[in-house]
Amino acid sequence: MAAYRDTFRVLVAFVHHRSGTAPSELGFEHLDAATIAAFLDHLEHERGNSVRTRNTRLAAIRSFYRYAAFQHLEHADLIARVLAIPAKRFDRPEVSVLTHQEIDALLDAVDRSHWVGRRDHTLLTLAIQTGLRVSELTGLRCHDLLLDSGAHVRCLVKGRKTRSTPLTAHTVAVVKVWINERNGQAADPLFPTARETPLSRDAVALLVAKYTNIAQANCPSLRSKTVSPHVLRHSAAMALVSAGVEPTVIALWLGHETTRSTDIYIHADPALKEQAIARTTPPTTAPGRYRAPDTLLAFLDNL
Repeated sequence: MAAYRDTFRVLVAFVHHRSGTAPSELGFEHLDAATIAAFLDHLEHERGNSVRTRNTRLAAIRSFYRYAAFQHLEHADLIARVLAIPAKRFDRPEVSVLTHQEIDALLDAVDRSHWVGRRDHTLLTLAIQTGLRVSELTGLRCHDLLLDSGAHVRCLVKGRKTRSTPLTAHTVAVVKVWINERNGQAADPLFPTARETPLSRDAVALLVAKYTNIAQANCPSLRSKTVSPHVLRHSAAMALVSAGVEPTVIALWLGHETTRSTDIYIHADPALKEQAIARTTPPTTAPGRYRAPDTLLAFLDNL
């Protein structure tokens, strides 16, 4: 939902700046295919967004126009032209994940002598173990954690569904300490700001970057990585892959609709490929150059 909101917030601002039309006065005539194409170019070349982000914005716009196609038949031609705008192809980058040493360094970088540090340490611990999306983390309420037998965290996911993710004993211990200190009501945000409002997505990204920079002093390998909240999600998924968890279970764990989104972690794990080659049987043919067994064959080979 946030992605759709942000898309149209940026789009409306772009069209307003370009045409001078107030956002409340925009109509379909201001949002034709040429304008949408210009907006997509603006995202890449002026805002510096990646092709992946550009395609995500286009997907949100298409979703709106597909709905509009049934509501505004008088704009059918304009809508069809927008829907015909293609997504851009791009090379899929290698999945970035953190090693166990890097995760330990990241968590150790948090100064837990004050309230904000203890909040951040709990958030990072929960994110790394569960693989929750940043929007799911920021949306957690105090009553979303069940820490007794069968401990798990419940969160609202894409499609307005609820997903439950199990918690390890270590994560339960960390979260219990924080909840006791948090001392909030059931519906209060689990990770609040000083003003008792939920942390924003940007705030979580900033705190991850902050502690990554601190951790680099004791873990130089982090200097070559760009660590974001989504990298923590990748790391949780890769830990499940390395533990031999079935792709279907990983998809359920992460909230993927199908295992197609989970395949990237399987492709990225070199240990699985090493296990596969170890199970193969090498050919028994001895190395060497072919020699004709008969003088006639040798004569024919030399023709």
